[in-house]
Amino acid sequence: MDAARLKQSWSVVAAHGDQVPLYFYSTLFLAYPETRQMFPTNMAGQRDRLVNALGHIVSHVDQVDRLVGFLQDLGADHRKFAVRAEHYPAVGDALLATLRHFSGEAWTDELAADWAAAYGLVAQVMMDAAQAAEAKSPPWWVAEILGHERRTFDVAVLTVRPQYLLQFTPGQSIGVSHPAVRSWRYYSPANAPRPDGTLELHVRAAPGGAVSSRLVYGCAVGDQLHLAAPVGDQLSLWQAGSSDLLLMAGGTGWAPVKSLLEQVAAEGVGRRVDLYVGARSRLEFYDSEAIDKFAASYPWLRVTYVAGSDPRRPGEFVQVADQALADGDWRSRHVYVCGSDEMVSHSVAALTAAGYQPGQLHHEGFGKHWYGPAFRTMTAPDDSGGVR
Repeated sequence: MDAARLKQSWSVVAAHGDQVPLYFYSTLFLAYPETRQMFPTNMAGQRDRLVNALGHIVSHVDQVDRLVGFLQDLGADHRKFAVRAEHYPAVGDALLATLRHFSGEAWTDELAADWAAAYGLVAQVMMDAAQAAEAKSPPWWVAEILGHERRTFDVAVLTVRPQYLLQFTPGQSIGVSHPAVRSWRYYSPANAPRPDGTLELHVRAAPGGAVSSRLVYGCAVGDQLHLAAPVGDQLSLWQAGSSDLLLMAGGTGWAPVKSLLEQVAAEGVGRRVDLYVGARSRLEFYDSEAIDKFAASYPWLRVTYVAGSDPRRPGEFVQVADQALADGDWRSRHVYVCGSDEMVSHSVAALTAAGYQPGQLHHEGFGKHWYGPAFRTMTAPDDSGGVR
């Protein structure tokens, strides 16, 4: 298997853009119609995710150690789509047909053999990982909605209880899907693990987001959801040791930060914590009662609200990170940032420019990536492509 030849081949194919996933899925569904039910009704986002996933795999084909972990996570995660071992040959056939179609005269027997070998390796690692995962956790958990509160027009807070204990670490994310929607969206629970196993989810309805819109507008107490295994460690507190913290949250990015505060309170290690909570306007601080309760309960916590727009400052928009940097020098602390793509990217850029080191900045990946579990490090998957 010639890694350089595979990379060159992929660059030729990928240059055809949206035509590549469109051809792939058309080929797959025509030749193997039984696979259609494993994919969402709206395939627009799915097409982008395929290209990003393939690009990631091909770009690391000569770095086996990095690639194997990615593929193992991917194989275990795909159980929630009811992917079985017999589906892999179908996907391989459609993939090779697509590569051959867009390679044109550059397609050779040697290149075909390289791609077949590469896909065979990928499929085997994923299948082995899926089989190993069966001994550890179910493909998904069924959960009942115990509480559903509309806090703003487009934000709801849900309390759900899985039928079986779903273990997670504060800052991780879990996949959420409604049985009527063949899509998954990842959310960070807004609580540390509880004795009763319940989870608090903060959901903003994203424009065109099948899952998020269903959760906000189309669910009620008593309904059932599906939950997938927790993923990601970019927001976990273990990276900060016992250091003091600066926490910055925008919108429903407050959810994982809330879980971190609960963990700090339970640990009792004497950290000092400054929390900056941002929203587009004062009316959008949807969980201020809980925030104020934290501030009143713990002397080690100081809270600052940042309203982006203010009638007293027409035309001016204040960013959370800019306010925090104006208020003090936090370079002795570990900094956790969670919010929209724009909020996270601006915050990281501003903090880096101010001299903060990468090792002290903790945030999920941002950008419109594929849905899978390499998850919140390279993606924050929404059915609409956004983070939160």
